[in-house]
Amino acid sequence: MPRTPIDITIPDLSGKRALVTGASDGMGLGMAARLAAAGAEVVMPVRNPAKGEAAISRINRVAPGAKVSLRSLDLASLESVEALGDTLRAEGDPIHLLINNAGVMRPPQRQTTVDGFEVQLGTNHLGHFALVAQLLPLLRDGRARVTSQVSVASASGSINWADLNWERSYDVMRAYRQSKIAFGLFGLELERRSKARGWGITSNLSHPGVAPTSLLAARPELGRSDDTPHIRRIRWLSEHGILMGTAETAGLPALMAATDPAAKPGTLYGPSGPGTLGGAPAEQRMHRPLRSLTEAAHIWQVSEELTKTAFPTT
Repeated sequence: MPRTPIDITIPDLSGKRALVTGASDGMGLGMAARLAAAGAEVVMPVRNPAKGEAAISRINRVAPGAKVSLRSLDLASLESVEALGDTLRAEGDPIHLLINNAGVMRPPQRQTTVDGFEVQLGTNHLGHFALVAQLLPLLRDGRARVTSQVSVASASGSINWADLNWERSYDVMRAYRQSKIAFGLFGLELERRSKARGWGITSNLSHPGVAPTSLLAARPELGRSDDTPHIRRIRWLSEHGILMGTAETAGLPALMAATDPAAKPGTLYGPSGPGTLGGAPAEQRMHRPLRSLTEAAHIWQVSEELTKTAFPTT
């Protein structure tokens, strides 16, 4: 079935510094390429330097002269997050756009980060939470917009407050939903605290719908040597133009949330098609599990304790 082309206009980003996590492949690479083509200086923190260099080569082919550089980051290691913060603060350049895009989903068995957190919670939420804290002075200097990538999965489920790390009874999909709910609550609380404390940054959320990205593909670092049956079905549906988005359209909600002058703080952006699985990006109704101010404040407090990270109170 032929698709109607979907795209958005990225404004001129000359003079802006953007940081995109998870930009070495898939959706994140597409975002980084679009930002670079619009004139931004793009910083790509990556875990695998070889993949990062290959990503830069691909960006330079579509955007000759792009200003793109690599830094080292493993979101599953708080030590690595701190090291990146030290590096970027030493460079001293303001950050104007931050897209928290990297994530992991459904490892074949329960795994933990080097700090002992369930890997989806530790990578998708806690690593990004600590990263924003590390970069806060640069984000304030740039009066940055921070866009955090959640998921259609965050439209249902809850936080397992009694066992955040799922040590007693592991359910991989419920743990994934929890990680994205926690991350979304954080992104909204970041907006509220910035406004209340005069940090000068704005924060919103995006989700990519469902598309054949690398999230459910083979991930040797997670112990998944082959593509999941789920991603094979998604690819078939996407190729035939049935409900799902594409790897290119999946990144558009985050790009809209991060760059559109009309994009609102404290708001969720995602595909506008049936079930918000695919289609043109647009403002979305906030997912129900993300609406609680009490849970947002609580996950902030718990995240500070778990990561031993303190945001300023002014």
